[in-house]
Amino acid sequence: MTLQNRIDALVALGERLQSETEMVTDTKQLAYIRNKWFTVENSDKAIRNIAAEFLDRERLEHWAKAYDIKNQSPKTVGLVMAGNIPLVGFHDFMSVFLAGHKAKIKLSEKDTVLMQLVFKLLENINPEFKNYIEFVDRLTDFDAVIATGSNNTARYFEAYFGKYPNIIRRNRTSVAVLTGEETKEDLLALSQDVFEYFGLGCRNVSKFYVPKGYNFDAMMEAFHTHSEMMYHNKYKNNYDYNFTLLTMNKIPTIFGTCLLLTENEALQSRIAQVHYSFYDNENNVREILKNHQSDIQCIVSKNPMVGFSNMQFGQTQEPSLTDYADGVDTMEFLTNL
Repeated sequence: MTLQNRIDALVALGERLQSETEMVTDTKQLAYIRNKWFTVENSDKAIRNIAAEFLDRERLEHWAKAYDIKNQSPKTVGLVMAGNIPLVGFHDFMSVFLAGHKAKIKLSEKDTVLMQLVFKLLENINPEFKNYIEFVDRLTDFDAVIATGSNNTARYFEAYFGKYPNIIRRNRTSVAVLTGEETKEDLLALSQDVFEYFGLGCRNVSKFYVPKGYNFDAMMEAFHTHSEMMYHNKYKNNYDYNFTLLTMNKIPTIFGTCLLLTENEALQSRIAQVHYSFYDNENNVREILKNHQSDIQCIVSKNPMVGFSNMQFGQTQEPSLTDYADGVDTMEFLTNL
Protein backbone atom coordinates (compact mmCIF):
# COMPACT_ATOMS: atom_id res chain seq x y z
CA MET A 1 0.00 0.00 0.00
CA THR A 2 1.47 3.34 -1.03
CA LEU A 3 1.77 6.51 1.02
CA GLN A 4 -0.82 8.15 -1.24
CA ASN A 5 -3.23 5.26 -0.56
CA ARG A 6 -2.84 5.85 3.15
CA ILE A 7 -3.36 9.60 2.83
CA ASP A 8 -6.49 9.02 0.72
CA ALA A 9 -7.80 6.64 3.37
CA LEU A 10 -7.20 9.10 6.21
CA VAL A 11 -8.99 11.87 4.30
CA ALA A 12 -11.94 9.54 3.71
CA LEU A 13 -11.85 8.60 7.39
CA GLY A 14 -12.23 12.26 8.37
CA GLU A 15 -15.31 12.57 6.19
CA ARG A 16 -16.91 9.42 7.59
CA LEU A 17 -16.16 10.31 11.22
CA GLN A 18 -18.12 13.54 10.75
CA SER A 19 -21.07 11.84 9.08
CA GLU A 20 -24.11 11.24 11.24
CA THR A 21 -24.52 7.63 10.17
CA GLU A 22 -26.16 5.19 12.55
CA MET A 23 -22.76 3.60 13.27
CA VAL A 24 -21.11 6.89 14.23
CA THR A 25 -24.07 8.20 16.24
CA ASP A 26 -24.55 4.94 18.15
CA THR A 27 -20.84 4.69 18.92
CA LYS A 28 -20.74 8.16 20.47
CA GLN A 29 -23.74 7.25 22.62
CA LEU A 30 -22.08 3.99 23.65
CA ALA A 31 -18.86 5.84 24.52
CA TYR A 32 -20.89 8.02 26.91
CA ILE A 33 -22.60 5.01 28.48
CA ARG A 34 -19.21 3.38 29.09
CA ASN A 35 -17.52 6.55 30.35
CA LYS A 36 -19.63 9.46 31.59
CA TRP A 37 -16.78 11.92 31.00
CA PHE A 38 -17.11 11.17 27.27
CA THR A 39 -20.22 13.20 26.57
CA VAL A 40 -21.46 13.24 23.00
CA GLU A 41 -20.50 16.92 22.86
CA ASN A 42 -16.91 16.11 23.85
CA SER A 43 -16.69 13.25 21.35
CA ASP A 44 -18.02 15.59 18.65
CA LYS A 45 -15.39 18.19 19.52
CA ALA A 46 -12.57 15.63 19.41
CA ILE A 47 -13.76 14.35 16.04
CA ARG A 48 -14.12 17.85 14.59
CA ASN A 49 -10.60 18.79 15.62
CA ILE A 50 -9.13 15.52 14.30
CA ALA A 51 -10.92 15.99 10.98
CA ALA A 52 -9.94 19.65 10.64
CA GLU A 53 -6.35 19.54 11.91
CA PHE A 54 -5.21 15.97 11.25
CA LEU A 55 -7.23 14.58 8.34
CA ASP A 56 -7.24 17.51 5.94
CA ARG A 57 -5.59 16.44 2.67
CA GLU A 58 -3.41 19.51 2.23
CA ARG A 59 -2.17 19.36 5.83
CA LEU A 60 -1.48 15.63 5.63
CA GLU A 61 0.48 15.88 2.40
CA HIS A 62 2.52 18.83 3.68
CA TRP A 63 3.24 16.96 6.94
CA ALA A 64 4.27 13.75 5.15
CA LYS A 65 6.68 15.61 2.85
CA ALA A 66 8.77 16.66 5.86
CA TYR A 67 9.78 13.04 6.51
CA ASP A 68 11.55 10.27 4.64
CA ILE A 69 8.68 7.77 4.54
CA LYS A 70 10.16 4.68 2.94
CA ASN A 71 8.38 1.92 1.05
CA GLN A 72 9.94 -0.86 3.11
CA SER A 73 8.73 -3.87 5.05
CA PRO A 74 6.55 -2.45 7.81
CA LYS A 75 7.57 -2.76 11.45
CA THR A 76 5.10 -3.62 14.21
CA VAL A 77 4.70 -0.75 16.66
CA GLY A 78 3.03 -1.37 20.00
CA LEU A 79 0.82 1.45 21.25
CA VAL A 80 -0.26 1.77 24.87
CA MET A 81 -2.92 4.45 24.72
CA ALA A 82 -4.24 6.85 27.31
CA GLY A 83 -7.97 7.38 27.78
CA ASN A 84 -8.38 10.67 29.60
CA ILE A 85 -10.19 12.41 26.72
CA PRO A 86 -11.94 11.04 23.60
CA LEU A 87 -9.60 9.66 20.90
CA VAL A 88 -6.52 11.01 22.70
CA GLY A 89 -4.44 8.20 21.17
CA PHE A 90 -5.49 8.92 17.59
CA HIS A 91 -2.40 10.94 16.64
CA ASP A 92 -0.10 8.06 17.63
CA PHE A 93 -2.14 5.57 15.61
CA MET A 94 -2.31 7.88 12.60
CA SER A 95 1.46 8.47 12.73
CA VAL A 96 2.17 4.73 12.76
CA PHE A 97 -0.28 4.18 9.91
CA LEU A 98 1.04 7.03 7.76
CA ALA A 99 4.63 5.88 8.30
CA GLY A 100 3.63 2.54 6.79
CA HIS A 101 3.96 0.44 9.94
CA LYS A 102 1.51 -1.92 11.64
CA ALA A 103 -0.13 -0.81 14.88
CA LYS A 104 -0.63 -3.27 17.72
CA ILE A 105 -2.83 -1.33 20.12
CA LYS A 106 -3.47 -1.77 23.85
CA LEU A 107 -6.47 0.48 24.44
CA SER A 108 -7.29 2.25 27.67
CA GLU A 109 -10.41 0.85 29.31
CA LYS A 110 -11.72 4.43 29.33
CA ASP A 111 -11.60 4.85 25.55
CA THR A 112 -12.35 1.67 23.63
CA VAL A 113 -15.37 2.10 21.38
CA LEU A 114 -14.29 5.32 19.65
CA MET A 115 -10.91 3.91 18.64
CA GLN A 116 -12.59 0.71 17.46
CA LEU A 117 -14.93 2.89 15.37
CA VAL A 118 -11.86 4.32 13.62
CA PHE A 119 -10.75 0.78 12.75
CA LYS A 120 -14.19 -0.21 11.44
CA LEU A 121 -14.44 2.87 9.26
CA LEU A 122 -10.97 2.31 7.81
CA GLU A 123 -11.80 -1.33 7.11
CA ASN A 124 -14.97 -0.22 5.33
CA ILE A 125 -12.90 2.17 3.22
CA ASN A 126 -10.49 -0.62 2.28
CA PRO A 127 -10.57 -4.17 3.76
CA GLU A 128 -6.79 -4.34 3.31
CA PHE A 129 -6.40 -2.01 6.29
CA LYS A 130 -7.24 -4.83 8.68
CA ASN A 131 -3.64 -5.98 8.15
CA TYR A 132 -2.36 -2.71 9.63
CA ILE A 133 -4.28 -2.60 12.92
CA GLU A 134 -4.66 -5.09 15.76
CA PHE A 135 -6.19 -4.55 19.20
CA VAL A 136 -4.65 -6.65 21.97
CA ASP A 137 -5.01 -7.11 25.72
CA ARG A 138 -1.26 -7.47 26.19
CA LEU A 139 1.60 -6.27 23.99
CA THR A 140 3.91 -8.96 22.62
CA ASP A 141 5.87 -9.44 19.39
CA PHE A 142 6.59 -5.84 18.45
CA ASP A 143 9.58 -3.93 17.11
CA ALA A 144 9.05 -0.60 18.86
CA VAL A 145 6.62 0.93 21.31
CA ILE A 146 4.92 4.22 22.14
CA ALA A 147 3.41 4.12 25.63
CA THR A 148 1.47 6.83 27.44
CA GLY A 149 0.69 6.69 31.14
CA SER A 150 1.22 8.21 34.55
CA ASN A 151 4.55 8.81 36.26
CA ASN A 152 4.06 5.54 38.11
CA THR A 153 3.23 3.42 35.07
CA ALA A 154 6.11 5.01 33.14
CA ARG A 155 8.55 3.26 35.47
CA TYR A 156 6.99 -0.08 34.59
CA PHE A 157 7.02 0.83 30.90
CA GLU A 158 10.72 1.62 31.08
CA ALA A 159 11.46 -1.71 32.72
CA TYR A 160 9.33 -3.70 30.28
CA PHE A 161 9.93 -1.80 27.05
CA GLY A 162 13.40 -0.38 27.71
CA LYS A 163 15.21 -2.78 25.38
CA TYR A 164 13.07 -1.72 22.39
CA PRO A 165 13.08 1.59 20.51
CA ASN A 166 10.48 3.55 22.46
CA ILE A 167 8.72 6.75 23.34
CA ILE A 168 7.45 6.67 26.93
CA ARG A 169 5.27 9.53 28.11
CA ARG A 170 4.53 10.63 31.67
CA ASN A 171 2.17 13.04 33.41
CA ARG A 172 2.19 16.52 31.98
CA THR A 173 -0.13 19.47 32.24
CA SER A 174 -0.45 22.95 30.80
CA VAL A 175 -0.15 26.37 32.41
CA ALA A 176 -1.15 29.95 31.68
CA VAL A 177 1.08 32.96 32.30
CA LEU A 178 -1.07 36.07 32.77
CA THR A 179 -0.08 39.73 32.96
CA GLY A 180 -3.31 41.29 34.24
CA GLU A 181 -3.78 43.08 30.91
CA GLU A 182 -5.86 40.32 29.31
CA THR A 183 -9.10 41.40 27.69
CA LYS A 184 -12.50 39.93 28.39
CA GLU A 185 -12.16 37.99 25.13
CA ASP A 186 -8.79 36.60 26.26
CA LEU A 187 -10.27 35.38 29.52
CA LEU A 188 -13.27 33.82 27.82
CA ALA A 189 -10.89 31.99 25.49
CA LEU A 190 -8.74 30.95 28.48
CA SER A 191 -11.84 29.43 30.06
CA GLN A 192 -11.95 27.01 27.12
CA ASP A 193 -8.40 25.92 27.91
CA VAL A 194 -9.50 25.18 31.47
CA PHE A 195 -12.92 23.59 30.99
CA GLU A 196 -12.84 21.69 27.69
CA TYR A 197 -13.07 17.93 28.27
CA PHE A 198 -13.74 18.80 31.95
CA GLY A 199 -10.07 19.73 32.32
CA LEU A 200 -8.95 16.10 32.01
CA GLY A 201 -6.38 16.52 29.22
CA CYS A 202 -2.67 17.20 29.51
CA ARG A 203 -3.29 20.21 27.28
CA ASN A 204 -5.85 21.65 29.70
CA VAL A 205 -4.61 24.52 31.87
CA SER A 206 -4.40 23.47 35.52
CA LYS A 207 -2.12 26.25 36.81
CA PHE A 208 -2.02 30.05 36.50
CA TYR A 209 1.03 32.22 37.04
CA VAL A 210 -0.14 35.75 37.82
CA PRO A 211 1.65 38.96 38.86
CA LYS A 212 1.51 40.01 42.51
CA GLY A 213 -1.67 41.93 43.24
CA TYR A 214 -3.58 40.23 40.41
CA ASN A 215 -7.36 40.73 40.60
CA PHE A 216 -9.27 37.53 39.81
CA ASP A 217 -12.72 39.16 39.49
CA ALA A 218 -12.75 39.47 35.68
CA MET A 219 -11.43 35.91 35.32
CA MET A 220 -14.11 34.43 37.56
CA GLU A 221 -16.79 36.38 35.69
CA ALA A 222 -15.56 34.90 32.41
CA PHE A 223 -15.39 31.42 33.89
CA HIS A 224 -19.00 31.70 35.09
CA THR A 225 -20.02 31.20 31.45
CA HIS A 226 -19.25 27.49 32.00
CA SER A 227 -21.59 27.12 34.98
CA GLU A 228 -23.53 24.42 33.06
CA MET A 229 -20.62 22.12 33.96
CA MET A 230 -22.30 21.74 37.33
CA TYR A 231 -25.14 19.83 35.66
CA HIS A 232 -22.69 17.02 34.93
CA ASN A 233 -22.96 14.69 37.90
CA LYS A 234 -19.33 13.51 38.02
CA TYR A 235 -17.96 17.03 37.66
CA LYS A 236 -20.28 18.39 40.36
CA ASN A 237 -19.31 15.56 42.71
CA ASN A 238 -15.66 16.54 42.30
CA TYR A 239 -16.45 20.21 42.86
CA ASP A 240 -18.44 19.43 46.02
CA TYR A 241 -15.73 17.13 47.36
CA ASN A 242 -12.99 19.70 46.79
CA PHE A 243 -15.17 22.49 48.19
CA THR A 244 -15.67 20.49 51.39
CA LEU A 245 -12.00 19.52 51.66
CA LEU A 246 -10.76 23.07 51.19
CA THR A 247 -13.33 24.49 53.61
CA MET A 248 -12.66 21.93 56.35
CA ASN A 249 -8.90 22.50 56.08
CA LYS A 250 -9.41 26.28 56.07
CA ILE A 251 -7.40 26.69 52.88
CA PRO A 252 -7.87 30.17 51.37
CA THR A 253 -9.93 29.66 48.23
CA ILE A 254 -11.59 31.73 45.53
CA PHE A 255 -14.97 30.04 45.14
CA GLY A 256 -16.38 30.28 41.62
CA THR A 257 -19.70 28.89 40.45
CA CYS A 258 -17.95 25.99 38.70
CA LEU A 259 -14.27 26.25 39.64
CA LEU A 260 -12.17 26.55 42.79
CA LEU A 261 -8.92 28.57 42.76
CA THR A 262 -6.24 27.99 45.39
CA GLU A 263 -2.70 29.27 45.78
CA ASN A 264 -0.50 26.20 45.39
CA GLU A 265 2.96 25.63 43.89
CA ALA A 266 1.94 22.29 42.32
CA LEU A 267 1.25 22.25 38.58
CA GLN A 268 -1.30 19.43 38.71
CA SER A 269 -4.67 20.20 40.26
CA ARG A 270 -7.82 18.21 41.02
CA ILE A 271 -10.89 18.17 38.78
CA ALA A 272 -12.91 21.41 39.19
CA GLN A 273 -9.90 23.10 40.78
CA VAL A 274 -7.02 25.20 39.42
CA HIS A 275 -3.87 26.30 41.23
CA TYR A 276 -2.22 29.70 40.97
CA SER A 277 1.11 31.23 42.00
CA PHE A 278 2.31 34.82 42.01
CA TYR A 279 5.43 35.99 40.24
CA ASP A 280 7.56 39.12 40.59
CA ASN A 281 8.58 39.80 36.99
CA GLU A 282 8.96 38.14 33.61
CA ASN A 283 12.45 36.83 34.33
CA ASN A 284 11.18 35.31 37.56
CA VAL A 285 8.35 33.39 35.87
CA ARG A 286 10.64 32.22 33.05
CA GLU A 287 13.01 30.73 35.61
CA ILE A 288 10.11 28.99 37.37
CA LEU A 289 8.88 27.52 34.11
CA LYS A 290 12.36 26.37 33.16
CA ASN A 291 12.57 24.39 36.40
CA HIS A 292 9.29 22.63 35.52
CA GLN A 293 9.98 22.16 31.81
CA SER A 294 9.67 18.35 31.85
CA ASP A 295 6.22 18.60 33.48
CA ILE A 296 4.65 21.15 31.12
CA GLN A 297 2.88 20.22 27.89
CA CYS A 298 2.19 23.73 26.64
CA ILE A 299 1.95 27.33 27.83
CA VAL A 300 -0.81 29.85 27.19
CA SER A 301 0.43 33.42 27.23
CA LYS A 302 0.43 36.60 25.20
CA ASN A 303 4.22 36.62 25.53
CA PRO A 304 5.73 33.43 24.04
CA MET A 305 8.10 31.52 26.31
CA VAL A 306 11.26 30.37 24.52
CA GLY A 307 11.82 26.62 24.69
CA PHE A 308 8.17 25.72 25.24
CA SER A 309 5.17 24.86 23.10
CA ASN A 310 3.24 28.15 23.13
CA MET A 311 -0.47 28.37 22.39
CA GLN A 312 -2.90 31.23 21.93
CA PHE A 313 -5.76 31.61 24.40
CA GLY A 314 -8.50 29.08 23.65
CA GLN A 315 -6.38 26.81 21.44
CA THR A 316 -4.71 24.33 23.77
CA GLN A 317 -7.15 21.58 22.83
CA GLU A 318 -6.81 22.27 19.11
CA PRO A 319 -3.34 20.81 18.43
CA SER A 320 -1.94 20.66 14.92
CA LEU A 321 -0.17 17.69 13.35
CA THR A 322 3.20 18.93 14.58
CA ASP A 323 2.15 19.63 18.18
CA TYR A 324 3.77 16.42 19.38
CA ALA A 325 3.07 15.17 22.90
CA ASP A 326 6.00 15.88 25.26
CA GLY A 327 7.72 17.67 22.37
CA VAL A 328 8.98 14.36 20.92
CA ASP A 329 8.66 14.12 17.12
CA THR A 330 6.68 10.90 16.73
CA MET A 331 7.02 10.77 12.96
CA GLU A 332 10.79 11.18 13.08
CA PHE A 333 10.96 8.29 15.54
CA LEU A 334 8.77 6.09 13.33
CA THR A 335 10.46 6.86 10.03
CA ASN A 336 13.87 6.03 11.51
CA LEU A 337 12.93 2.55 12.77
